[in-house]
Amino acid sequence: MKLTKDMGIMEVVQNYPQTVEVFVSFGMGCLGCAAARFENIEQGAGAHGIDIDRLMEALNNAIGE
Repeated sequence: MKLTKDMGIMEVVQNYPQTVEVFVSFGMGCLGCAAARFENIEQGAGAHGIDIDRLMEALNNAIGE
């Protein structure tokens, strides 16, 4: 299953724990914060000024897609 930018951050982390390292490497180390529970990947990336396309590529590489 390919990850998409509209998926919830916590949903992805719970289903694919190997993505935690990717989020952290992109500067999204706040996976335990309240916002992460409600934001999708695109919203979280935008809040941190992260290139969403690069992040999605890295996340999908991490899960083998």
